This record gives sequence, structure tokens and C-alpha cells, in this order.
Amino acid sequence: MARAGLAPPVAPTEELAPAEVLSPRWQPPGYWPFVVPALVVVVGVIVFPWAFTLWMSLHEWKVGAAPAFVGLSNYARLPTDPRFLDAVWQTLVYTALSVVLPLILGTLAACVFHARFPLRGFLRGVFILPMMATPVAIALVWTMMFHPQLGVLNYLLSLVGIPPQLWVFHPATVIPSLVLVETWQWTPLVMLIVLGGLAALPTEPYESAQIDGASLWQVFRHITLPLVAPFLFVAAMIRMIDAVKSFDIIFAITQGGPGTASETINIYLYSVAFAYYDVGYGSAIAVVFFLLIIALAAALLVVRKRTQGAVA
Repeated sequence: MARAGLAPPVAPTEELAPAEVLSPRWQPPGYWPFVVPALVVVVGVIVFPWAFTLWMSLHEWKVGAAPAFVGLSNYARLPTDPRFLDAVWQTLVYTALSVVLPLILGTLAACVFHARFPLRGFLRGVFILPMMATPVAIALVWTMMFHPQLGVLNYLLSLVGIPPQLWVFHPATVIPSLVLVETWQWTPLVMLIVLGGLAALPTEPYESAQIDGASLWQVFRHITLPLVAPFLFVAAMIRMIDAVKSFDIIFAITQGGPGTASETINIYLYSVAFAYYDVGYGSAIAVVFFLLIIALAAALLVVRKRTQGAVA
């Protein structure tokens, strides 16, 4: 008999089974409606064209005929194509000159325009005008200037006693002449990039150098150049990518001539795909051209890292 005031004993309950850990169902993030249009554009504008170019490069496909799968035959044909090898060499020469000369002249112009003098802002505006002109208009003007008989360049040379030159009408001078146009147009871009770097430099190192009696060359060599080196590499990267794929200026002035003396990879690619209608072989050239641009950019990044390590 249970004692008064005591609660009756509670019957033991069954042991509860452990609750199963249920993983939450995946739900798309709330920002997906805003991302999907961008993904569609990227796939349609970048991914699909490159995938289709790779597919075409594996086929022998001429306009008007059905494509036939040939595997890597188009790529194996490239090392034995002397015109392609010449185009690669001319592209590298053209790119190197089109990067080095604007870097040197643009850095010099940035140092000049960084100093304070009357009408500095107006002269800056005048200096960057070539960068704003359209490539075709530039090509037409320089074509007239390059004319052996009527061009103003040969007239200026005659004033200092230099014989007239053939400029873009001779295989030996066509690449330097085209580089002259490229340098004239894009030196202002380098100047603007370096000028922005100069405006961000601290003044303490220059004050210390002035107290120590350093010359202008010593200040530039040991202070200005190392500090603006990152800006120079940015300018070099932009110029390299732009010069290696240059097409409009070269095509409008020489169309790759005389002969094939100024035929870069871009010009040769255009000729193969749209003049000879060999779409498969042209696609293989486009793929190799893209890999060449990546290799040049990677080499420039390696140089930048090594230079930063040496400066540090």
C-alpha cells in the first residue's frame, strides 16, 4: 500500500530512438535570378565561341564544303608552314618594339608633365589626342605621310640632308614604320598610367635625396623608377596584349605587305579564314595565337615577380 503523500511510482517508458540528422535540402541562393543573365552572356559570348573554335580546329572545313574530322592535322601543319613561322616572328618583333618604345617615351613624357610649368594642363590634353583618334583615320593620315614622293616625312628628312625612304613600301622598313605609328598613338596611354603613379609617390624620399645632393639621374634611377615599376608593368601588360593582336592599323596601311613583310599572325589568320576560306586551319591558328598571348602575359608576370624580388 502506497504511503500517504507519496506519488505513485511512474512506469518506465520505452527508450526513445535517436533522432535522425536530416541534411537540409539545397535551395538556390536568392541572388541567382541576378547571376543567371550574366552567366548566359558569358557562355554565349565567350565559352561557346571558344568551344566552337576548338571544334573547328579539329576539322578540315572550307566554306561551301562539309566539315571532315582530321584530329590534330591542322596543328601539325603549322610548324611546316613557312608563312605562319614568318608571321610569328614578325608578330614578336612588332610587339617588342611597340611595347618598349612607348614605355620609354611615355615614362619620359610623364616625368616632364609631372613638373609644374605654365600651360601644363593644356599641353597634357594636346599630348593625349592621338590616343582618341580612330585607327582607320590614323592609318589614312600616316599612309599619306609615308608616301615616297608626296609624303611629309621624306620632306622633313630632306631638310636635314637625309635621303628619302620607302617607309611602308619596302620590306626592310615596313615593320619599323608601323611601329612608329603604334608608338605615336599609344605613348600617351603609357604617359597617363605613369603620371598617375608619379602623383601617388611619397615626397620624403625626394626630400632626403635633395639633402644628400643627388643628381636628377640618381633620383630617377634609385627612387622614381623603382617606385613606379608596378605602374610600368601594368602599362607593359596592356601594351603587349594590344600590340600582339594589332590588326586595324596594319591592315589599313599595308594589308600585310609588301608581299608578306608585315604579315602578323592576326593578318595571316584573317587571310586564311576569310580570303582562302580555310576555316579549320584558321581556327587552329586562332587557338595557337591565343596560347601565344597567354605565354607572353605569363612571361611578363614572371619578370615582374623577379624584378620585385630584386628591388625588395
